[in-house]
Amino acid sequence: MVVSQRDIKSYIWMALLLLVLATNFALYRTPLSEIFLSEETKSVILGSLFDFAIVTPLLIIAIDRKNKFTIKRFIMLMAGGLIFAKLLIPAHHLAPFVGFSYVGFAIEGSIILLELSLIGLLFFLMPAVIREVRTYDESLLFAFPKAVQKKVSKQRIVQMIISDLLMFYYAFASWKKPIPVTSNTFTLHKKSSLLAFQIMLIHAIVIETLGIHWWLHEKSMILSIILLILNVYSVIFFLGDIQAVRLNPVRLKEQKLYLSLGLVKQMELSLDDIKSIITDQEELEKKLNAKTTIEFVARDFEEVHPHMILELKKPCTASLLIGFKKQYTRVAIRLDDPIAFKQALQQRLINE
Repeated sequence: MVVSQRDIKSYIWMALLLLVLATNFALYRTPLSEIFLSEETKSVILGSLFDFAIVTPLLIIAIDRKNKFTIKRFIMLMAGGLIFAKLLIPAHHLAPFVGFSYVGFAIEGSIILLELSLIGLLFFLMPAVIREVRTYDESLLFAFPKAVQKKVSKQRIVQMIISDLLMFYYAFASWKKPIPVTSNTFTLHKKSSLLAFQIMLIHAIVIETLGIHWWLHEKSMILSIILLILNVYSVIFFLGDIQAVRLNPVRLKEQKLYLSLGLVKQMELSLDDIKSIITDQEELEKKLNAKTTIEFVARDFEEVHPHMILELKKPCTASLLIGFKKQYTRVAIRLDDPIAFKQALQQRLINE
């Protein structure tokens, strides 16, 4: 296995982070504290606060370089570090600097209040969002996030709420919606076991809930309630995902290609971004690189391979669960009628 220079750097940052955490833990929570901590410990405590408030956040950011550096992210990590310092450092040592830890709580509390206000703003502006959605000639799965970003915010917490709202919509309010069937729509689930697999999971969760909840309730009421909530949420998610798969086939419209696999992943591609269509069987049967290739392949009980891979001219963004975004340079697709889709796509590419 080839390890890239970037991976090596990440391992180095991880080692440094573990070293910082381990030395501070040993300093305050092991017998070594009696040796190194005398009555005059202010400089040592200040050093530890610097480690948790500055060094640790910078190391975490260096490790996770996929997410861009932002002031908000650094401040949140700094606040978390100060809170962690309060939990780790004994109170009698931290007493002269206790204000620093309360700053951490204040920052985290302010950020939580800000994010709650964004959620409130989302629901307050929901009528305007719905009106905006109606102006898009796209399915709700693609139109709703765009409308919210335009009218409310692009913040991660808002994207998470969007995902949940779409889940509840498809689980409870979409059953009377007709399945789109046109010459420009192509299904990818009918010849797979995807829906059957999800229905099996729903049955398994329901049976597990009925069988374990009452037994667990006698042991720990809180744990049983948490498990019940998680199971109910899982059932709602799978119901919503089933409907999202059925109501959102692959769609070609003008110079756009809309790809989705339920609530799990969606991608809107401009046909101008497609470099080539790979249909070589040997290439399709190779193991796909998850870092560069997104798969729109319905799950089956047996191993299946994509019918084609779209090679892109540049990295394009896909939407994943709970609002996460990721860029890919290849798109693997498996369809119920790959020949018709390939012909339609090639015709669009020729007519550009």
